Amino acid sequence: MPYTPIVATLGYVLSPDGREVLMVHRNARPDDHQLGKYNGLGGKIERDEDVVAGMRREILEEAGIQCDAMQLRGTISWPGFGKHGEDWLGFVFVITRFRGTPHASNPEGTLEWVPIEKLDELPMWEGDRNFLPLVFDDDPRAFHGVMPYRDGRMQSWSYSRV
Repeated sequence: MPYTPIVATLGYVLSPDGREVLMVHRNARPDDHQLGKYNGLGGKIERDEDVVAGMRREILEEAGIQCDAMQLRGTISWPGFGKHGEDWLGFVFVITRFRGTPHASNPEGTLEWVPIEKLDELPMWEGDRNFLPLVFDDDPRAFHGVMPYRDGRMQSWSYSRV
């Protein structure tokens, strides 16, 4: 069967001192299948945009800030991740420079600056704990992982670096 994932971006905006990251606390919609979880910012890319343009648009829409510098940290294939078992393919970025002041919230929830070393204390997708250390480490190489989900639960995690 061909792999036809939903293509998306996932961005982690660093504070100017690089010690905190802007996270969305998904607490706004009771029907949200991510209700209560913390996540980076992002979403589906549109038909006529590349992943960088999609990341910039999503950060502007969700946080109200302009991305001035970002780095692709990796890609993740999430077979079966969607609410109805859809496959997702995510391009994971760190935004290292931005203009503007982030909104206090968006339609998905509250935006919060969180110290990077405290991320593992937050409620989040269990799988995020596997790849977040790779997003914020000092290795300049991108990672490329696969994290199958079944019935809303991560089944495994593996990755390569290049």
